[in-house]
Amino acid sequence: MELYFSPLACSLATRIAFYEAGYDARYVQVDTKRKRVEDGSDFFEINPLGQVPVLRTDDGTLLFENTAVLPYVADRLPAAKLAPIGGLERARLQQWLGFVGTELHKAVFVTLLDPDASTEVKRYAREKLALRMDTLQAHLAEREWLLDSFSVADIYLAVVLSWARYCGVDLSPWPAARGLLERVSARPAAARGFAEEAELYRAEAERQSA
Repeated sequence: MELYFSPLACSLATRIAFYEAGYDARYVQVDTKRKRVEDGSDFFEINPLGQVPVLRTDDGTLLFENTAVLPYVADRLPAAKLAPIGGLERARLQQWLGFVGTELHKAVFVTLLDPDASTEVKRYAREKLALRMDTLQAHLAEREWLLDSFSVADIYLAVVLSWARYCGVDLSPWPAARGLLERVSARPAAARGFAEEAELYRAEAERQSA
């Protein structure tokens, strides 16, 4: 499988899932500002929205959106046990992937991280944060993971929460949520993914400023 990614973007969750499973994927870096693939080609030809992640499956199919990509990877690599197989627990996985993707990733952090967003728009996004984080805090108060065991939903949530430091969000009012971020980050696969993509991010920033 082949992953189109941008350093420290939400595509990092899929990289970490691959590392958790010990799978040797191919990684293709994308400049999401210029919408160019690392070979100079037009990324819009891969994804008409110009967004990562994009997963190219073994048969060449292109799969978009974390809510589809992460469960697919977990199902293709079942030995890693990154997703429930079925039933109510599988529905809960989809619930939390949707929560992270819509209520935190898109509703809050995309706006806070957007350098072109106005102060008023960012204020509006910040007003949405407390209710969502309170909900997360209540769920995790006496739990280690979002589900009964570690899953791709925890990986996705940790990647999104890791953006807090880049947009002035203090996670201390939600210690259970911050604890999940710390637990995921301490796992060898996640530590490797975060470190590697942080280095790629710094290198890309240096190239763009040169």
